[in-house]
Amino acid sequence: MRKILIVGAGQSGLQLALGLQAQGYEVTLMSNRTADEIRAGRVMSTQCMFDTALGHERDLSLNFWESQAPRIEGLGVSVAGPESQRVIDWVGRLDGFAQSIDQRVKFAGWMETFAQRGGQLVIHGAAVSDLDYFSRTYDLVLVAAGKGELVSMFGRDAARSPYTEPQRALAVSYVHGLGARPEHPDFDAVRCNLVPGVGELFVMPTLTTSGRADILFWEGIPGGPLDVFQGVKDPSEHLALTLELMEKFTPWEYARATKVELTDANGTLAGRYAPTVRNPIGRLPGGGLVLGVADVVVANDPITGQGSNSAAKCAASYLSSIVEHGDRPFDEAWMQSTFDTYWATAQHVTKWTNAMLGVPPEHVLNLIGAAGELPPVADRFANGFNDPSDFENFFYEPEKTGAYLSSVAGG
Repeated sequence: MRKILIVGAGQSGLQLALGLQAQGYEVTLMSNRTADEIRAGRVMSTQCMFDTALGHERDLSLNFWESQAPRIEGLGVSVAGPESQRVIDWVGRLDGFAQSIDQRVKFAGWMETFAQRGGQLVIHGAAVSDLDYFSRTYDLVLVAAGKGELVSMFGRDAARSPYTEPQRALAVSYVHGLGARPEHPDFDAVRCNLVPGVGELFVMPTLTTSGRADILFWEGIPGGPLDVFQGVKDPSEHLALTLELMEKFTPWEYARATKVELTDANGTLAGRYAPTVRNPIGRLPGGGLVLGVADVVVANDPITGQGSNSAAKCAASYLSSIVEHGDRPFDEAWMQSTFDTYWATAQHVTKWTNAMLGVPPEHVLNLIGAAGELPPVADRFANGFNDPSDFENFFYEPEKTGAYLSSVAGG
């Protein structure tokens, strides 16, 4: 039986560990926190998983909370004008529903399931020296911990990483008490509110430790009016600041947020990081090799909501590559090939996300505007969040955008 060590108990590490476990591998999972510590800890992200990523969880029968979590059936876009009025407002329907499940709920539950199924769970914050030791006793070591010392083993791929600095300052609040949007109150949707030159506000329904909730998520251009959360330690102050900015820049969203309160004292998060693609193979001091997973090697800004989706897709891709490889050694050539297979999908996410971080060109503004008049355009844009490769066909090049809009308008 092949022995595999996975360091990091996030979306990709846990999904991969449970998938390999089901295939009969002897899996050790290292986490720096217990399930109880995760469940009682701070929120970790603004995860909204679309149909393909949810399908990877269903394939492994890990969709434990599907019946409890809100079914997100649409994705809406609003654009603020100079007087903080909505100049664009539409919602596209998703072909398959999306869901957001607080990672404190999911990761704690998955970790307990892994242990109950006989997996070796080690609670230990791993250092490079630990991996140097462990690499001699495992057939394969996978690093799925996207922060901390271990990431330094994976060099930055400059050709695939156009940014060296964070492009957004991030601020998250999990709340109860958000009112329904008066438009389309009959189904749940993620709302993307674009404030040109300032940043973005995302609003999404979620399932958290205390049941149904909503996430308010500001992405602020660094140095701008939204970049005010650094150093704010008090959760109630964080929420007050969030609401104050909503009232100023997105008053239509603020109108339904006047009665919100935080889900819990750990329901806020703030930070920033530079989007980075890294080389997938880490070299240990003793000569061993480790393979990076998900956002260890491809970390995108959350502006397109792809983090947990990419983690699920990476875990599914790596699982397939490991199983197909059989009993052959997990050497450097296999590691590179395994990453390259995943990159065939991930490159579309990186290209789209990096494009959305910039100032949108005129043809993209035309596309977003046209979606308000042409429902098929709104629907296609919304479904691009599930399959970002489709943006190649109508988003990046003015000629393709123009031809697409003409074909829809003419049809």
